Amino acid sequence: MSNVLITGGSGGIGSALCVAFAQAGHCVAINYNKSNTKAEKLAEIIENSYGVKSIAVYADISDSKSVSEMFDKTEKSLGEIEILVNNAGIAQQKLFTDITDDEWKKMIGINLDGAFYCSKEVLKRYMLKNHSGVILNISSMWGQVGASCEVHYSAAKAGIIGLTKALAKEVGLSGIRVNCICPGVVMTDMIKSFDSTTIEELKSETALNMLGTPKDIADSAVFLCSNKAKYITGQILGVNGGFVI
Repeated sequence: MSNVLITGGSGGIGSALCVAFAQAGHCVAINYNKSNTKAEKLAEIIENSYGVKSIAVYADISDSKSVSEMFDKTEKSLGEIEILVNNAGIAQQKLFTDITDDEWKKMIGINLDGAFYCSKEVLKRYMLKNHSGVILNISSMWGQVGASCEVHYSAAKAGIIGLTKALAKEVGLSGIRVNCICPGVVMTDMIKSFDSTTIEELKSETALNMLGTPKDIADSAVFLCSNKAKYITGQILGVNGGFVI
């Protein structure tokens, strides 16, 4: 049984990740920023349903001090972290020339800086000295190919891909694996709010003519963090139904 910390764990994909890792027998630390009630409830459900320990832990992952405090609290409750899933992120659709300095900094801060701070903390505290561990980053297909009117989001997610590849090379000799998942169009609450015409258009652009679910991402994540993937590192897995090939 390993301890896993999942950032943004109370969201659509995040909550599916938490449940999937709990089902696989892991104790789960659910990071949240604003969704305290949802995170606490999810931790309770996980403990009651799967018999593993789970906690909700606050952090603003764009702030290194807050990240450090999150790890302090997590260690006191669960112990050392063997698996880190950098899932937390925000999105925004806006013309490039209308993006403000603050919006750019916030996008990079949460989507990219957060992965940097959390990865650095887990490596320094546990993984390097233990000569083992797994870091999984959640990027986006737009980090691979770019999206119009989402330049700051695409840039941040592309940064995650570069971080994954470079870090995998650096820590491989220390027995640590680093991989990345790039989800396609996934049926979260945001997508469900789209009208039926838009959803059908998205389906038609996908080779499998279907949209993904949070569980599709979660199942792939559990595999990449398991011993079944012990020879996989530095890889970017597109879970997108063929939207990007």
